[in-house]
Amino acid sequence: MEKLKAVLFDLYSTLAYVKDPINSEEISEFLLEHGYKVYPQSLDAASHYVGMIDYPKHGYDSWKAYLKQVLYRLDTKADTKTLKELAEIYEKHRSLTLFSDAASAVRKTKELGLKTAIVTTIAHFCFSQAIEPIQECFDVITTGYEARCEKSNPEMHKQTLKKLCVLPQEAVMIGDKLFVDIKIPKKLGMHTIQLDRANKTEPSEADATAATLTKAIDIVEKWQKSWSNL
Repeated sequence: MEKLKAVLFDLYSTLAYVKDPINSEEISEFLLEHGYKVYPQSLDAASHYVGMIDYPKHGYDSWKAYLKQVLYRLDTKADTKTLKELAEIYEKHRSLTLFSDAASAVRKTKELGLKTAIVTTIAHFCFSQAIEPIQECFDVITTGYEARCEKSNPEMHKQTLKKLCVLPQEAVMIGDKLFVDIKIPKKLGMHTIQLDRANKTEPSEADATAATLTKAIDIVEKWQKSWSNL
């Protein structure tokens, strides 16, 4: 058994969440009121395309730049004032906030002497303010732009492991999504913990499940101790 050296964290629904979300219908209504024919389903499709395809290729450093590209995909160009107001709406209602157990869990991981990373397709500006209190706790932050791909591409995990200078079997991936957080890392040889904050207690392909990040790191600590004695 290899010695445990690193923990990789998923971001959305694992470390952070949207505190005060706004839906596409409300955003569409705002744009329609300003004279732009943008409707919910096409807005969702364009947003997804920009998040998964355009952001990994080009990178954007603000909601304004990101939304300008979304509107471009909808063959729409908003005036400066409307784009500014739209960006402010997204900043308030789509940026991420840390879960109450996130900071303590990440700090404990570092206290255990383990390297840490965030692995996410999400643009850095969406969560940079949220993780500011624990920014120094992360050795690596890999977003879609750093990896030049979205998270279902194993290259994102591979690049993160390479930057951490650890082998797959020396790392644990913690996240809530079965495919990108469990199946892909396991195929690479990583250990996995599926976070189940809703406590659905459904069968999982992960090596372990946990209802909170605190409990997830407790599992990591047990593994670390047991493997070091082998």
